[in-house]
Amino acid sequence: MPKRSEEMLMDLWMSLLLVWITCVPCVSMTPIIGQSKSTQTGGSAVVASGLGEGQRLLSRAKRGWVWNQMFVLEEFSGPDPILVGRLHTDLDVGGKNIKYVLAGEGAGTIFAINELTGDIHAMKRLDREEKAEYTLTAQVVNADTDEPLEPPSEFIIKVQDINDNPPQFIEGPYRASVPEMSAVGTPVTRVTATDADDPVYGNSAKLVYSILEGQPYFSIDPNSATIKVALHGMDREMREEYLVVIQAKDMGGHMGGLSGTTTVTVTLTDVNDNPPKFSKSLYEFVIPEDLPVGKMGGKVKANDRDIGENSKSTYSIVEGDDQNMFEIITDSQTQEGILRLKKPLDYESKRAYTLKVEATNIRSEPSSGGPFKDTATVKIVVEDSDEPPVFSKPMYLLEVNENAPINTVIGTVTARDPDSTGSFVRYFIDRHTDLERQFNINVEDGKITLAKPLDRETDMWHNITVTATEVRNHSQISRAIVAIRVMDINDNAPEFATEYEAFLCENGKSGQVIQTVSAVDKDDPIQGHNFDYRLVPEMLNNPNFTIRKNLDNSISVLAKHDTFRRQKQEMYFLPIIVTDNGNPPMSSTNTLTIRVCGCSKDGIVQSCNVEAYVLPIGLSMGALIAILACIILLLVIVVLFVTLRRHKNEPLIIKDDEDVRENIIRYDDEGGGEEDTEAFDIATLQNPDGINGYLPRKDIKPDLQFMPRAGQHSGPNGVDVDEFINVRLHEADNDPTAPPYDSIQIYGYEGRGSIAGSLSSLETASSDSDQNYDYLREWGPRFRRLGELYSVGESDRET
Repeated sequence: MPKRSEEMLMDLWMSLLLVWITCVPCVSMTPIIGQSKSTQTGGSAVVASGLGEGQRLLSRAKRGWVWNQMFVLEEFSGPDPILVGRLHTDLDVGGKNIKYVLAGEGAGTIFAINELTGDIHAMKRLDREEKAEYTLTAQVVNADTDEPLEPPSEFIIKVQDINDNPPQFIEGPYRASVPEMSAVGTPVTRVTATDADDPVYGNSAKLVYSILEGQPYFSIDPNSATIKVALHGMDREMREEYLVVIQAKDMGGHMGGLSGTTTVTVTLTDVNDNPPKFSKSLYEFVIPEDLPVGKMGGKVKANDRDIGENSKSTYSIVEGDDQNMFEIITDSQTQEGILRLKKPLDYESKRAYTLKVEATNIRSEPSSGGPFKDTATVKIVVEDSDEPPVFSKPMYLLEVNENAPINTVIGTVTARDPDSTGSFVRYFIDRHTDLERQFNINVEDGKITLAKPLDRETDMWHNITVTATEVRNHSQISRAIVAIRVMDINDNAPEFATEYEAFLCENGKSGQVIQTVSAVDKDDPIQGHNFDYRLVPEMLNNPNFTIRKNLDNSISVLAKHDTFRRQKQEMYFLPIIVTDNGNPPMSSTNTLTIRVCGCSKDGIVQSCNVEAYVLPIGLSMGALIAILACIILLLVIVVLFVTLRRHKNEPLIIKDDEDVRENIIRYDDEGGGEEDTEAFDIATLQNPDGINGYLPRKDIKPDLQFMPRAGQHSGPNGVDVDEFINVRLHEADNDPTAPPYDSIQIYGYEGRGSIAGSLSSLETASSDSDQNYDYLREWGPRFRRLGELYSVGESDRET
């Protein structure tokens, strides 16, 4: 604070002090502390600070404490501590040795007391906004012994406010909004400023509000701080945002007061005060006639200066669409009107359309009198396109009899070119739908004919696809489905529903129903099946059986007598003729097999075999089955035994009287290839004598050896291999000690009995050049070709 201000405040404080002393002569400005000796006698005395000894004293019956609050100005500072007040007691008389003691808030730090005089000084600058008052305790004690002379008493020092705090907008800066076109005086928002000064002392905290910036658009109430609209007709589309500066000034707005400012950003919110407006009054679109239904034909746009929901519009066609060919929808993203087709266009029937389109706001203000609208004209020109042929029907249904001859005309399909040029049309059958090629079509006139015979019982329906193609533009193709139903004719004879086998009891009665017979027919007449059953003419007077027609299109076969016996005849065959009701009627003969069986008393069939009849009656069926099973088992064992014996004794050597060209004996073993010398030693064939005529067996246990029998030694070189093989086979068959080790023995023996003899040249001393092969031609046609080959080879060699 400037020095000049400090001096002014000090002078003001001293003036107030003098006035207070003058106005209250009987009471000291400072609290009076103390209690005289006269208190014990019932009297009391109050001594004012600064009175001389000759002044008049006031007395009262009983002395009590009287305290006045002390005040000290905040923010006061000077070269010396400021005097707050003085404490005095009536005990302080003469040279009595007493002292004053101060305690409580700020004692010794903020406030100091003169122990002798009781003067209280403020040692620091005080701020009322930090602490408005201090509570302290004063007491008089003996200066020598510190014994209290009076009880302690409390008093308050209040910090007196000065205007040292400007107003502040704690919540600023502010943002507010108000609808555009609001009336003058419409509240916008309210601001609030606070002042830290004392609101009950002076005008330091009395605030007044004003606008520094923002006129003439807005005004503010100086006391309530309510901001209001001050200008009529503020348009958001012209200006959307305003910055308003608000000032709050204390001291009631008078000169010398402190002030604070804040800003308020005011935004005008949109109202629907602008109509939609088409960018053009006339729109023109060219749409090809082959544009698919539902596709876009064009776009229109109505602009709106409003924003948000107020700018959204919906589009509609109000005129020019009598045939309901078009529709218009709103694109929610772009707010455009999308014109779409609802029906196919036809250039040949209508080439232009003129529509009137209207755009209407979705929302409207209550005071506007209705939604805003705007209209525009849309002219649509249909562009000619090369269209595919059009069939007279999307689907054709044709009928043909199953016995229709080849090339019969079943029906006709027709198609035309809808273009103005009128191209010729050619017809074809999609062979993917007629894989068996049962139908043909005339490419010129579309007549469908039969290419193969039809059978309704195989396929009742045939679905084919016919294509129509323009001659001048083969890419223009149309398709139509042709469903051909094959009509039934009576070309199938009826027959039994199943292969019946009837059973007749020997003890049956005459007239008893043996079997119920029904028939089926592959044909399907319109009036339904009605079969006629009769016996063949040879069986019209059948002495054993007769038939009876039932109501359900079936017959019952009945027995004529009860003397059927299995010994006499076990089985009967009854031919029955079945005829349908077609035109012409078809018939077939079916035979019913009737077996004579033995039955129980209740008519249950038990056995139909003649052998069962001659078995003893006392033998049960289970016993018969057991006996039969035993017999069969014995037969199987005998057959197996005989077969094994024959297989063991059957010689493996080809007999001389057998005319066999090749005989191969194989043992089921994979073998080890050429290097497998364990199974069979091929060297024994090359040296029949072996080792002194003894050949060890390599397929028996290693420690078991036996000598060959006398008369079975292999002969010298040149002996017939047949004899050697027989010896080996005989040893193998008659050796009971040889285990069945795996081995393979293959003997390539040609055999005997050929009229040609041996063809090998191994045993002959002649060469190929000495051979004459003419005799081969005499052996028959099979050897004639062989002789020719040898002859040719000989002639070539000579050449």
